[in-house]
Amino acid sequence: MLGIGILGCGRIGQVHAKSIRTLETARIIAVADAVPEAAARLATHCQARVETAHDLIAAKDVDAVVICTPTDTHFELIHSAAKAGKAIFCEKPVDLSTDRIKDCIKVVESAGVPFMTGFNRRFDPNFAALRARLTAGEIADVELVMILSRDPAPPPVSYIKSSGGLFRDMMIHDFDMARFLLGEEIETVHAVGSALVDPEIGLAGDVDTAAVMLTTGSGKICQISNSRRATYGYDQRIEVHGARGMLRAENQLEHTLEIATETGFRRAPAQHFFLERYAGAYLAEMSAFVSAVENGSAPKPSIQDGLHAQILADAATVAHTDKRIVKI
Repeated sequence: MLGIGILGCGRIGQVHAKSIRTLETARIIAVADAVPEAAARLATHCQARVETAHDLIAAKDVDAVVICTPTDTHFELIHSAAKAGKAIFCEKPVDLSTDRIKDCIKVVESAGVPFMTGFNRRFDPNFAALRARLTAGEIADVELVMILSRDPAPPPVSYIKSSGGLFRDMMIHDFDMARFLLGEEIETVHAVGSALVDPEIGLAGDVDTAAVMLTTGSGKICQISNSRRATYGYDQRIEVHGARGMLRAENQLEHTLEIATETGFRRAPAQHFFLERYAGAYLAEMSAFVSAVENGSAPKPSIQDGLHAQILADAATVAHTDKRIVKI
């Protein structure tokens, strides 16, 4: 049994804890959180012990750590865990600074520990199936990728102020997915954005509505659009156009019932939030991490994938701010 310690017992820590508890080859040994009550609740639920972050990382029966703490704590926790020889799963983003991510890469590689960046969308069954059929050459060479991500409602402005901005917080998932589907590194980034949903987001220096155009060296194009508002549910769609056809993954609806009357056809809304939409992806993601650690293989997405996504997020932020195309 792989012994796992969870650092951060908030919403995403609870999601990963739920996934781990379903795996036969892993168990939660200890949890840690800056809020004692949160740690105690999750520890009771998982039949684990409560530790400080330092003691959890140092514990001999903890083989791997799952980092679910705020982004500004990741750097120190990654360094400590790597030096302690622990396998590391870290939620995105690895850090808001590419230089600090590069420093994390050095310590992880020096320690020789497995590291996985938490880009859960790669593990969504439909997105994964799309990518598998793409890789198999079903539509031949990729020419155009379209990725749409729209949240039901924006987060609190207090969160916006510390998030690093929409490109680094929300769209970073889509940057990783773009690399995952294009099969080539991205060379240019063009971005536009506005605050159309909540004026307070604009006053906080961020945008809530954005579009990005990415191009690769061979000329492949990816269009990404994000919005912090979708009145019809959590909107997550992908379309890949190739030389011999198109692959498309649609939204997951609340149910499959459809009604047809003289007024037309009506279907259910999209699932309302990411916890429901990506429940299967979170489980598959954690299963892949545990399997990689047990088998001695390199987990994917790697810390390098985390770096590449952050570079694209930074480039999009600059492209939007400076109103110019940024070359990677």
